Parts: sequence; C-alpha cells; structure tokens
Amino acid sequence: MTDLTGKTILITGASRGIGAAAARAFADQGANVALLARGTDAIADLSGEIGPTALAIPCDVARWSEVARAVDATVSAFGGLDVVVNNAGMIEPIGGLAKVDPGAWGNAIDVNLKGVYHVMRAAVPVMLAQRSGTAITVSSGAASHALGGWSAYCASKAGAKMLTECLHAEHGATLRVMGLSPGTVATQMQREIKASGIGPVAQLDWSDHIPPEWVARALVWMCTEAADDLRGTEVSLRDGGVRGRIGLA
Repeated sequence: MTDLTGKTILITGASRGIGAAAARAFADQGANVALLARGTDAIADLSGEIGPTALAIPCDVARWSEVARAVDATVSAFGGLDVVVNNAGMIEPIGGLAKVDPGAWGNAIDVNLKGVYHVMRAAVPVMLAQRSGTAITVSSGAASHALGGWSAYCASKAGAKMLTECLHAEHGATLRVMGLSPGTVATQMQREIKASGIGPVAQLDWSDHIPPEWVARALVWMCTEAADDLRGTEVSLRDGGVRGRIGLA
C-alpha cells in the first residue's frame, strides 16, 4: 500500500485481534512497531515473529507512569514516534446500570478513555517537537449510539471520540488526527459479547463480523496522504465508499 520504512508506530492492545493484525500490517510496510499490551507473552511472541523492527513493551494503558515509560522506550529504541494507534479497549462489564459492579465500570473508563488520554499526553509532545505525527483512535458505533447493557463501553467510547476531536481542535494544523469506527470485528471482544446474550450485537453470527485484517489495512491507509481529506473525522468502515478507497471487498 505504501512504504513506511523508518516510520515508528506505537500500537496499544497489540497482543491480539485488531492490535496484532495492525502490527503485522505496519511491519509489512517497513515500519518499526512498538507493541503495548498487558499480555506480555503474547506481545513477546508477536515481536519475535515480526523481528528486529518490533519492540514488545508490557504496559497497562490505565496507568499513566507505564504509558509514559513506554513512549520513552519507543523513542529511545527507534529515534522517534510517527503514529500512535489507540486500540486497547474492553467491553466488560456488560449489564444493566443498576446491577453492574462499580469497580468494573470504573475499570472500563480507565482503559477505554483514560488510556487514550495517557497515550495522547505522552506521545503528542514528541510529535509536536517533530512537527509531524498521526494519532488514530479505534472507535465504535457505541460512541454515538446508546445501547442497553453497554453503559461503560458506550460512555467510555463517546469520551474517547470527543477526546480525539479535542486533539484535532488543538493540534490539527500540525498533526493528523482521526478516529476509525470499524463496525463489528471478529475478535475476542465479540466472543464476550456473544456470551453475554445482551443486546442486538450478541445475536449476530460470527460470519457477520469483518476480519481484523480489514481494520489493519484501514489503519495503514489512514497513515497515507490518500486519507488527508479525512483528518479530524471519524472514518467508518461501514461506509462502502471508504471501503472502496481502501480497496476492501
């Protein structure tokens, strides 16, 4: 799709699903990839698979100090930071507002919303010093449409969407800032949703979900000049026109 040789991409939630597929896709285009996740074994295995252009960094995005150290380690290893993909996210707890555990609800906010802020807060000064950079937040239709039983996920994703818009409002003249709403993707999150039995998404068949490789291709494409007209927006893979531009079936 494009030559990203020498560019450095930081991906959160890189241990599986969209994050792992994105790591492979960016590496295939010649980029260095920093793989952040709590699952240390998984990112170590993925780093070994990709080779010397990959760096596995155990990191809980809900903890500011760990994110700050991860960004520092990325810059130290590769000499800069060109793209951040805020992908780490969780769907649980699924359940009614009056029943879900407050601690679990707060944990979803910590990961899905505060985690995005932590990465932006650590990475944006590096990018501004370089006078260039791309920040992409993996969003969801739940950021704009309330779903019963998904209060933590909807609220956190709506907050992350607005946070991304704030970043564009502040630094859109220098940085490329976008969101990506992929629709339903065949990942572990969908298995958790299916197991809950709650809501319309839980009723979908596995074949209804797109593969994570489609999302990975979209993320790579969004880092090219071909997507410059979409800066400051939330790109939707439900849009046939967008899929056509990316070259997805």
